[in-house]
Order: sequence, then structure tokens, then C-alpha cells
Amino acid sequence: MTADEVLLGLDPEQREVAASPLGPMCVLAGAGTGKTRAITHRIAYGVHSGAYQAGRVLAVTFTARAAGEMRTRLRSLGLPTVQARTFHSAALRQLHYFWPQAIGGPAPEVLAHKAPVVGEAGARLRLQLDRTVVRDLASEIEWAKVSMLTPETYRSAAQRAGREPAELDLTAMARLWEAYEEVKTARGVIDFEDVLLTMAGIMSDREDIAAQVRSQYRHFVVDEYQDVNRVQQALLDLWVGGRGDLCVVGDPAQTIYSFTGASPQHLTQFSGRHPQARTVRLVRNYRSTPQIIALANLLLSSGPQRSDTVRLQAQQEGGPAPLLTAYTDDQTEAAGTASSIKALLAQGYPASQIAVLYRINAQSEAIEQALSAAGVPYLVRGGERFFQRKEVRGAMLLLRGAVRSDDGTVPLGNLVRDVITPAGWSPERPSGGATLERWQSLNAVAELADDLAERDELRMRDFVAELERRASEQHAPTVEGVTLASLHAAKGLEWDAVLMVGCSDGLMPISMAEGAAEIEEERRLLYVGLTRARRYLELSWAAARNPGGRASRRPSRFLDVAASLLGDGARSAPRKSAAKARKPVRVKRCRTCDSSLDTAAERKIGRCSDCPATYDEDQFEALRSWRLAVAAGQKVPAFVVFTDATLIAIAERRPTSPAELTAVSGVGARKLAAYGESVIGVLSGQDPDQLAQRCVAALRSADDD
Repeated sequence: MTADEVLLGLDPEQREVAASPLGPMCVLAGAGTGKTRAITHRIAYGVHSGAYQAGRVLAVTFTARAAGEMRTRLRSLGLPTVQARTFHSAALRQLHYFWPQAIGGPAPEVLAHKAPVVGEAGARLRLQLDRTVVRDLASEIEWAKVSMLTPETYRSAAQRAGREPAELDLTAMARLWEAYEEVKTARGVIDFEDVLLTMAGIMSDREDIAAQVRSQYRHFVVDEYQDVNRVQQALLDLWVGGRGDLCVVGDPAQTIYSFTGASPQHLTQFSGRHPQARTVRLVRNYRSTPQIIALANLLLSSGPQRSDTVRLQAQQEGGPAPLLTAYTDDQTEAAGTASSIKALLAQGYPASQIAVLYRINAQSEAIEQALSAAGVPYLVRGGERFFQRKEVRGAMLLLRGAVRSDDGTVPLGNLVRDVITPAGWSPERPSGGATLERWQSLNAVAELADDLAERDELRMRDFVAELERRASEQHAPTVEGVTLASLHAAKGLEWDAVLMVGCSDGLMPISMAEGAAEIEEERRLLYVGLTRARRYLELSWAAARNPGGRASRRPSRFLDVAASLLGDGARSAPRKSAAKARKPVRVKRCRTCDSSLDTAAERKIGRCSDCPATYDEDQFEALRSWRLAVAAGQKVPAFVVFTDATLIAIAERRPTSPAELTAVSGVGARKLAAYGESVIGVLSGQDPDQLAQRCVAALRSADDD
């Protein structure tokens, strides 16, 4: 392939990206505008024109699936040796190579999951944490680490960011993080964030190692750049080393991971950091119909105007208008969604080209039940990875064993089906349940063999090698079934038909979203969902959660602007009355200055951090002394008895009865039974040490009983 041939078939904007392989470039690429095509052709043009050496290019993206797709495209352009990896994969590869030189010995094992270690850290602190809370706390640790914080700097940074870790105040969260690091050290393991942080630290401290990395990689391409977090940007800066050969690609309108530490500012401020950078906008959408694009553009136009927002231009032929359907309750919505899907299947839409998208995973249960009742096959995205499924691993083992028996006389697809029959494949499709799920996985392997054999004259040895390559890249074949996915999990994917459920205020935007920034991220999340659809788009919402329940929901406020396309049913309640309805629930104000309370600790205490404390100093110190004595007697950290915020709230409210004490946030039934009488005694002026001794003795006696 020649350099000129690489540019054939590109639109003018894509061609501008590809034909300018040197120097800094910022590509603002709207949804469905062919950004992967543009950047892979940029790399190919650079190599085939002599501007690049293939081995000195590093393309970075955020998911193994996206990296695998990029490698596949680069191979088709004659570039099998160009590295396309995730940030973590690239950093881990470097870490394994340089660890013996920088630190000594082999690199430690990387934790597959944080939750078990977080759970052990919580147990060390005598914290009772359920599985959901452990998962949330693990996510909080991830946010802190990618933000390049330490347990010492976490509290102030988290308070500024309005973080509210599940069931713990910020002081307790910092202590849990310290315990988590202690458990990791004891186990001799590191986590995925440590991979990035450690590699960045090595390159910062060892100029000789940094020089080796920079001599290996000269040209960089970063996809989905709006999702870069602080530590990834720091590592990227070290890789680039001040040179100008960096191309970043992203879309500020698809920034939906701010809660994980990602920031679109790296993308929007790129030209400021690289004054010589060329900016190219990809605006021609090749994915969706004009009707879907009109709705997506309308949704974005109602948000804050930004000069870096891409207004899409549809290139596909016209299709059906997007629909908005109102249902009485969630069950009826699920049944209606299943009915719409059956109609789409009858029209010839493949099940694998239909998706149901929702805001939170809990919404999938009703949809799953409705699809099962309707006999519609489905798969839930975000579950077990394809190549980790037991039946797939068993099939691959059988296929490896059959390599030598392939004499070329039987078509590959037929041979594969014969081999994987013991794993659960059969010519007849099972009716449902787990048997159907296993069959769908195995059938996807068989159909992949058909597809590959049709394009190339592959035999079993080649097919097994292709499966192993796909397994390493998490490039799963298509499983025939309707996809159920959260809006976050749907990012980067597309289907012929998309049905978005739960398009009501409280779910879209989610009720937990507070402040303008979080609300706008919810708008972008809806935009991402809309632009997953190629031809058919149906939105729905339910007025009540349960059958016969009060119809208190309204359509999403984001759809107000789309009434001209979706009909008057898209209009939500007037914003003024809706705000009045939400205010008592969502907004708490400082009892001193009446300003809004932004953090969990402030809401618990009842005043903002800038206002002076209103408790009696001697009384508060007595409470602190009592808490310390009780904690020592129970052999637990002090915050396990009461967190600082709860103790301050108790001191400021001065409860004189159990009923008044339970009104303090953080004092539930269990803590009232354990400490209530003792706390009220301290507030009434009794000796805190004696009360603590009696409290600990009573707790021990209760445990013995």
C-alpha cells in the first residue's frame, strides 16, 4: 500500500488529519464521524510516506476492545507492528521491563479487583461494610489515586470536590485508604493505579529510563482524550518529553466519566499548551439518520454553549422519526419495550443489532424478565467477559486439541461445530435459560469461524491463533441476542436500533446529580445514548415505579427542547414547581449563614465549614474524651464509635433524650442502643470516663450473652 492509497476514501476533514502526520494536532471528533478511521489512516500515511517508523509509534486508548479494534485496522493498512494499547497495558509493559533495573527483582502481581483488599482493610479497622459499600469505597480509592492524592492530602481535596464516600466521613475514608495500602504491601501486590503512578515515578526519577522510553516511542496518538485523568496526563507528558509529535482525539460532548477523575480540560486546553497545534473538526456523522442527529443536536444546543462542541452533519439516508412513549409504571414500560423489540425482530432487525439502554444497572431486572417472558434472547453487557466464560474456555481447549486432526477436507465452520459439540453446542437452538446462554456463546465462536473462512482460507491452526489473539485483546465475537447495557457501558458502541428506557427526571438526570456541572454531565450521557442508534430510536418513561403507584414522575427535563420532534409528551413539569418540589429533599442550608451545604459532613453537622462552631468547648472535649475511652475499651478506631462530623453534630444540637439523639445524622438504632444513654449522660455533665467504662462493660456483657 502506498501513502496516496491510504488517503483514498477519506472525507476532507479525515484527509486533513491523515495527511498531516507530523506536529501536534487536536481532533475534535463528534459521535460517529469516523475518528478511528482518521487516526489509523494518519498513522498509516505517516509510516508509508516515510515520516514515521512503525516501531516508534504508540497509539493509546481506554479499553482493550478499542485497542484491539485499532490494531485490527492498522493490520489491514499493512502495519502489524504498530503498538496500540490502553494506558494501563502500555504502562504495565514498561513497568515489567524497567522494574528490575529501577527497583530490583521481578515486578509485583497486579490486583485484578480491589474489593477483597478493601474489605480486609475495613475489617482491620473493625468496620462493618457490605459488598455494595466496599465496591463504592474501592471506586473512591481509584478516584483519589488517579487524582494523584495521598491519604494525607485526600481529605481537603475531597472536600473541595464535594466527594461523599459511602458510609464514611472523609477522615475515616483516608484511614481506610491507608489500611488498604498496608494490606497491599503485606500481600506484595499493586493495583492498576499503582502501575501508572509507579511508571510515572520511575520516569521522573530516572532520566536514563525516561530517555530509553522516548527513544523507543517518538510519535503518539491518544484516542478518547476527553477521558484522560490527571495521572494518565502526567504519564503521557513524560512519554512525550516535550516533543511535538502528539495527536489527541476526543469529543467534549461525550465526557461522561468525570466522577472517576477524567477531565475534558486536557482536550479543550490542548491548543493552549501546544500553540503550534492544528485543530481539525470531524463533523460528518456516518452512523445515524438525519432524524436521530437532529434530536442529538437539539439536546446539546440547550446546554451551555461551548466553542469546542461539534454540531453533527448527518450523512445517512432518512429513517423513522425517534419515538417517545409514556407508560404507567416500570413493569408496563418493560413489557412495552419487549413488545417493540419483537416487532423490530419481525421487521428483520437482527437481535444483535438491538440494544436497550438505561441509566443504572438496577433497571435491567424488569427488562430481563419481560424479554424472558417474550422469548427474546438477550445478553447483559458489563457481565462476565466473553473469553472468561466457562463454556468458551472449554471450547478453546477442545479446538487447540483438534489442530492436528484438521486435514483440510472439512469446511472450517463445520469442523469447529463438530469439535465444540461436547462443550454444549447443538444444531438446535435451546429454548432459554442458562443452556441458551451457553449455546449463544458457542454459536458465536462457530459463526466467527464461518466469517473468517469466507474471507480467508483459514484452517484450524489459524482459527485457534485468531481466537487467542482476540482473547488477549478482549475482542469478542458477536453474540446473537438483544444487548442490555447502562449508558456508561454503551459508550463506544452502536446498534441499528436503540431503545432507551427510564427517560424521566430522577433517572435522567439521576436524582443524585447536584449542581450545574453534574446536571450537564447527565445531559451528555443522554447524548451519548442517542448517538448509539443508527436507524431506529425509541425513548420511554414510566409515570410510577410500581403498578397502581402514584404517578409522580415526569419526562426528563432534557427532552423539553425536543417537543417539536417528539411531541408535547416530551414536556416536563415547569421547572419552577419542580424545583420547589425537590428543594426540601435535596438542599440543606447552614443554620448560621443560610448558604447551601455542599458536603456530607456539612449536611450532617448542619452548618458550612466556613461558619464558626456553636458547641460548648468543654462539652465537646468531654464527648471526645468519652469517645476515645470507649474506642480504647472496644479496641477500635475512634471514628467507628462516632465520626468527627457526627460528634460535632451531637455537641452542637445537645440532645437530651433518645428521640432527639436519633435525629442526628449518623446515629442509627444500633448506635443509639450501644451509646445513647452514655452520650446523653456526658451532655448532662456526668463524668465521661466513668460513663465510658460502664458503656464498654455493658457492650461486653451483651456480647457474652
